[in-house]
Amino acid sequence: MPPDIEAIAEQVFIALADPSRRAILAALASGGPATATDLANRLPITRQAIAKHLALLAEVGLVTAEPGERRRVRYRLRSAPMQVAQQFLAALARDWDGPLDALKDHLDRSASGPTTTPLHESRGQHD
Repeated sequence: MPPDIEAIAEQVFIALADPSRRAILAALASGGPATATDLANRLPITRQAIAKHLALLAEVGLVTAEPGERRRVRYRLRSAPMQVAQQFLAALARDWDGPLDALKDHLDRSASGPTTTPLHESRGQHD
């Protein structure tokens, strides 16, 4: 997997690890572009904290800052970094699918295969 994909995915996962940032992203997803003040009115997070979280989300590329009226900055979601993280997870899942399927097949065969007789029973020895 190219290192840039892994680096982008890592930054997305770091950003998503914080519940406040997830709440901000969810608010933008449901309500559309918003200013930090708008988000502070909708969420139980101070405007200053939201501004810090938005700066990190913008650095990762999950939001873009758009100039608005009266010098107010509106933030809009960007899906590209999330899509890279999804591609990373899909590749990781593919790497696991083969070995996990092989293990499942092996366990299924073992569970339904012929039963073996303990060695002492096959020799006619009984306890």
